[in-house]
Amino acid sequence: MAMTMTGEVLLPADQQTVWEKLNDPEVLKRCIPGCETLEKVGDNELQASAKIAVGPVKATFKGKVTLTDIDPPNGYRITGEGQGGVAGFAKGGAVVRLEPAEDGQTKMTYDVEASVGGKLAQLGGRLINGVAKKYADNFFDTFAKEVQGNGVAGETTAA
Repeated sequence: MAMTMTGEVLLPADQQTVWEKLNDPEVLKRCIPGCETLEKVGDNELQASAKIAVGPVKATFKGKVTLTDIDPPNGYRITGEGQGGVAGFAKGGAVVRLEPAEDGQTKMTYDVEASVGGKLAQLGGRLINGVAKKYADNFFDTFAKEVQGNGVAGETTAA
């Protein structure tokens, strides 16, 4: 089952800062809902695992993410593929573009295409699209805090 999602978000930081955060695996790990691991395994390749819940189907997806068409600090294409065991698979990609906006902010636009198979595909498009939108909203809310400097990266914990 295939789905698409497009959107744009205004981020409270300059374009270079947003670009750097968008390419920092630790920042992305904190922003991606359910992400357990995100490690750089090559120049433009990452290995990831994330716990995902869509309705009654819960699974840990493991896979790889590749960055192509890299145009610093303006954007890139990100593609990924993950296996979730009996829950099925997910694969897709997005084109992410950055451009300066007013007051030192950055506008990020994205076009996502994804497909799912297995038990996930049997849940129906409305449920899957709703969960995908919720995950995307959570990502961008957390990412906006990170680029603003309000993320966990700036916090310290007592021993």
